[in-house]
Amino acid sequence: MTKLATLAVAAMAASFLGPPQTAAGQLTYSWPSNVGPLNPHLYAPNQMFAQASVYEPLVKYRGDGSVEPWLATSWTISEDGRTYDFVLRPGVTFSDGTPFDAKAVKANFDAILANRPRHAWLDLVQQIERTEVVGPLAFRLVLKAPHYPTLLELSLPRPFRFLSPSAMGPGGTTAVGIRAPVGTGPWRLVDTQLGVSDTFESTPGYWGPRPIFDRLVVKVIPDPNTRVIALQTGEIDFVYGAAGQIPSEALVRLRDMAPNFAAAVSPPLATRVLAMNSARFPTDDRAVRLAINHAVDKDTLVRTVLDGIEPRADFLFAPRVPYADVGLKPYGFDRAAASRMLDAAGWTLGRDGVREKDGRRLAVEIDFVGTNAQQRAIAEVLQSDLSRVGIDVRLIGEEESSILARQKDGRFGLIFGETWGPPYDPASFISSMRTPSHADYQAQVGLPEKPGIDATIAEVLATTDETERRRLYAKLLTTLHEAAIYLPISHAVAIEVHRTSITDVGFGATINEIPFAAMRPAAR
Repeated sequence: MTKLATLAVAAMAASFLGPPQTAAGQLTYSWPSNVGPLNPHLYAPNQMFAQASVYEPLVKYRGDGSVEPWLATSWTISEDGRTYDFVLRPGVTFSDGTPFDAKAVKANFDAILANRPRHAWLDLVQQIERTEVVGPLAFRLVLKAPHYPTLLELSLPRPFRFLSPSAMGPGGTTAVGIRAPVGTGPWRLVDTQLGVSDTFESTPGYWGPRPIFDRLVVKVIPDPNTRVIALQTGEIDFVYGAAGQIPSEALVRLRDMAPNFAAAVSPPLATRVLAMNSARFPTDDRAVRLAINHAVDKDTLVRTVLDGIEPRADFLFAPRVPYADVGLKPYGFDRAAASRMLDAAGWTLGRDGVREKDGRRLAVEIDFVGTNAQQRAIAEVLQSDLSRVGIDVRLIGEEESSILARQKDGRFGLIFGETWGPPYDPASFISSMRTPSHADYQAQVGLPEKPGIDATIAEVLATTDETERRRLYAKLLTTLHEAAIYLPISHAVAIEVHRTSITDVGFGATINEIPFAAMRPAAR
């Protein structure tokens, strides 16, 4: 929809804005699809926020970048950095009554490790040598080599979360799936209506603080504009997640509609970037990649397309990401400098306004998810900006599955992507750069520095010396920045908009873990 159409729809909804519709004991949310079978050890179509609500980790990530005890109450790490001994929380049971103990933990690790190739993106899976049951509530994890992000990666929403052994299938959790989504978490899935909703209930006997609401209903609403109407009419209580959950202009408008609504935007979490293919003409030319970085007016793009909600990004990671503030100089907007770089590299301007070199036109393609209105709008701005320095841009909008396939096999010129946010950034994200199934690998594979990049990643993940780790991160991020294979656009944020019939709607430590359990009805 255009902004005008969006505002028209929103205005129509506002005309029948009714009283809060929150049912007693029920919290209502929405998501573009059903939550999936909720296998804790697999990926799509399992939705991460729902997996994180049903299943719990040994340790939990905190907003300050540290981890805190969760299903493990304490742990020790051997002097060589290879052995982790966990003491498990006593008295915890799965929602089917099965005890949570060291045997259950090992059964889950065994199920994950039985499917190592599927988890190749996560280096910890490759680093695990063995697991041991040391006692009823004592579990040991032994690595092949030191791996500094181990605790961070154990806190992720998947795959290191725990399913009741009685709910595993005959092949564990991968061969034929799981029998039922049974975890230790505060919520349990009780009903799924395909294309309509998923319903969760708070878990009886949960070991931690029980959710205030008894039920959580997640309605399937694929369209962001329809989601705005559902929020305004009281069909849902709140919107939470990436900024694309609702149109940015709707967020700005609803934020000003007190006392019916309240809204907030999180600090920067991840970086919206376009990866440029260093192995494909013409972005195999560093001068072209540098010119693209200088040719884009990001400030205007952020103000007009993103309504100022997402701050401009100049680097792959925001400076607040651990180890990322290494003193790099941004590629500022400078159209004249972009033109000079292309001139110096032998790209001459043709009569049609498009540059060429050795008989080949300077034409690039931008690949994006066709149904993602935000990506399309950004791509159109890039097309306009790049045309002003003589670069012809073809826009290719396809289904999400097709775009993912392009990321994996390198069939792209420029392609949209994001870093993964906390706790993945930077360690897990840079680790995945060595895996061919990611756009980052494909973007880097044409660089002469690629072997050195991969070697530095291996070193930084294995070092136990903090000073050396910082030096290696600085070397890595400087190399990537100078290669100019990324066009950072903005820093992705989480947004929340809620009806004031509920309160305590805050942001979790990660974008994938929604603090449903902390939310409560507002005092009447």
